[in-house]
Amino acid sequence: MADGDNKKFRIGSVPYLNAAPLTRDLDSELVFATPSKLAEMLRRDELDAALVSITEVLLNDRYDILDGVAIGSLGEVYSVILAHKKPLADVKEVFCDTASLTSVNLLKVLLAEKYLFPQFKPLENYAAATEKDFVLLIGDPAIEFQRTPHSHQIFDLGLAWSEMTNLPFVYAVWALRRGIENTVLRSELRQAKRYGMETLEHIIQMRAEFDEDFRRDYFEWHIQYHLGEDEKRAIAKFCELLRKHGLGPVFEPKFVR
Repeated sequence: MADGDNKKFRIGSVPYLNAAPLTRDLDSELVFATPSKLAEMLRRDELDAALVSITEVLLNDRYDILDGVAIGSLGEVYSVILAHKKPLADVKEVFCDTASLTSVNLLKVLLAEKYLFPQFKPLENYAAATEKDFVLLIGDPAIEFQRTPHSHQIFDLGLAWSEMTNLPFVYAVWALRRGIENTVLRSELRQAKRYGMETLEHIIQMRAEFDEDFRRDYFEWHIQYHLGEDEKRAIAKFCELLRKHGLGPVFEPKFVR
């Protein structure tokens, strides 16, 4: 596939609120799907780039990571949670949002560091979440769960990671399919982030999800879009813990500008 000023690339993104600032004003074809579906499409070479879970890149040695852009958090993330009715120490099985990739592995690491090794099972549907003793939710469904009546305690994975490591956590990155010339694609994705950051106030005011006060709090306090040295240290730490707990093989990330 040749690169060029008029080339339209196939770009995949998640349909969640947190991705909105990274996908504004993209010229190429944009496909929305869950993290797990995007990973499948990337593996089939149906996309040239996708905003995918960091574990898709770490566990498959076939992608480059666009440097400087990510979806992450430092502290409470709010949209990646384990909701639990019983104490964490009693966990025997966790029902997982089937859209998730990174969050399952992050939760496995966090629990393993507490010497907890439950079974992980797919959540049949979001309506069943309130019935489960332990349920992992991500993205907008995780936000909706916390904003409606429930009897669960919330174990925020972003907060738990930061308390354990004193580092941010990187949930998603732009994964670039190797074997294609993508200089223009990389430039397009970086420009989309710049435009999203410059127009964040407009996104906060105009998006339809939830309410404006929540959107402002979410973007200003819970989500960040950096991929700098601290974030790379966090990715390295995550790699270390994935290997420690037998969740590999884990490949070294390759960052490209």
